[in-house]
Amino acid sequence: MTVGGLPTRWEPAGDSRGVALVLPGRAYSPSAPLLEFARRALLQHGFAVQQLWWDAESRGEEDPEQWVRRHVAAAHAGEDADHVLVVGKSLGTRAASYAAERGLDAVWLTPLLVDPVVAEAIAANAGRQLLVGGLADELWDPAVAQELADNGCDVLTVADADHAMGTDDAVRTAEIHLEVARAVDTFLAGL
Repeated sequence: MTVGGLPTRWEPAGDSRGVALVLPGRAYSPSAPLLEFARRALLQHGFAVQQLWWDAESRGEEDPEQWVRRHVAAAHAGEDADHVLVVGKSLGTRAASYAAERGLDAVWLTPLLVDPVVAEAIAANAGRQLLVGGLADELWDPAVAQELADNGCDVLTVADADHAMGTDDAVRTAEIHLEVARAVDTFLAGL
């Protein structure tokens, strides 16, 4: 399947360890840097990758969590893998309750930690989880991130990163993206 000419599914070169469902943000597509680097790391570590593409404006008045869950459930239903991993960015982190109910491992890029529903779902998940955020992001709550780290989540907090995991400086933004890619790579190597 393709979206706008881009593929949405990739298979690893060797045996598959499972499948990763990649969930974008409201205005952050699966082809944007953080999710593209995650896709490459997932393939490198033997995961098939299924990207979800959505137009967040199409949800209208529907509750954002229920809207995201509906999309993830449909994608998950089509998978026949023993190990399912979720990678979500911003709006995609509203799938945390879905992942928690199923004990799915997850990578949450700029999770909406100021939303108690998201934070509580992450805390309730028995799966392994990596959280990535920046102190310049108003949606990242460092106290919540620390509490989640104390309870077993892997957490990368970048002091100067905003919600896109960047700054006004292009070189510093590239350095931050490299730091995130390394954290994702290390997390996947440990699964």
